[in-house]
Amino acid sequence: MNDRSFVAAQDFLLSAKTFWTTTLYGAVRDSYADKASSSQDEASASVEAVAEALEDTTLYQFYAWLERHLQRMKYAGRYGLVSYHDERRAAFLDSLDQIESEGRLLELNENLDLPAYYTGVDIHQHPGGVWSDALAGIVYERGARTTTPLLGAAGKDVHERFTDVALGDGAPKTVLDMGCGFGKSTQPFYRRLPDSRIEAVDLAAPCIKLAAGMAQKAQAKNVRFRQMNASNTDYASGSFDLVTSTMVLHELPPKTIGEFLDEAFRVLSPGGRMVNLDFYSLPDAFRRFIHHGHARRNNEPYMGPLAEMDLSALLKSKGFVDVEIVPFKESDDIDLEANESWRFPWTVIAATKPDGCTS
Repeated sequence: MNDRSFVAAQDFLLSAKTFWTTTLYGAVRDSYADKASSSQDEASASVEAVAEALEDTTLYQFYAWLERHLQRMKYAGRYGLVSYHDERRAAFLDSLDQIESEGRLLELNENLDLPAYYTGVDIHQHPGGVWSDALAGIVYERGARTTTPLLGAAGKDVHERFTDVALGDGAPKTVLDMGCGFGKSTQPFYRRLPDSRIEAVDLAAPCIKLAAGMAQKAQAKNVRFRQMNASNTDYASGSFDLVTSTMVLHELPPKTIGEFLDEAFRVLSPGGRMVNLDFYSLPDAFRRFIHHGHARRNNEPYMGPLAEMDLSALLKSKGFVDVEIVPFKESDDIDLEANESWRFPWTVIAATKPDGCTS
């Protein structure tokens, strides 16, 4: 496969996804609005009522089919990301070999026991998941560039915007990024806090190896990436002023979410803040229905359960105070109420460990 064919195929898929995100989503939304206005109050509808109105229609079935298979074709098949990178495996492996293997930037753990919920599903339809192949981190990074096609390259990056929220007016001396993936979420912290210590952990060795490579290229001196389960780290209690995660909670079973929050609470210093960015704020039944369907079609089995959890009550039960759960605008021109096109229900989920709490 030559580069031109691969780029053309991926560009076609991106254009098709943009059509799905805007035109097709809008048609499904309008179809439901028409049905709801003739039968019941749309504002008081349930997810089950939306499903009854839409699931058997040709329009929705085409919408659902296209969502599933555009993602599949992005990764798999002749012009998919996996095939493209596999044909160039030697060159990509050579680039990974240039990364500092152990020490200041990177710490791998070949004996880490990966949980069954993590290895049992090809998350995002990524063949083999993001952990099982040496090139999985590179493939994942390339695929993430087209996850939200309407954002494009304009404006401030989602991770930069989230870092603005997480830091506020402060400059924490110690930061832990839990479930950092290939390090995109960690980059703004180590760039903007050169005098702070930034730690980042993830289960996937291919992802954190790429993350360390990016940090090495940026000549970062204040960050370390470690292969570790974020729900069970080896950091001392009270080690961090700020704990963050980005798009991690929705990939955890409910029980593991509880363990994750317990660990965040433990490693926070008294008065320290936890700030997560995830998918949670769904103001009406139609958007909940669409979100749950996306979870099924994109191999995200825990996205739906997260959306149905009472996170505020859970955080308070863990000992957190000053709980805030607020919608997050991924770009300046987003109208949270308009529902003009498909988008993730981005939400900031934040809470504080009380002053004087040492446990």
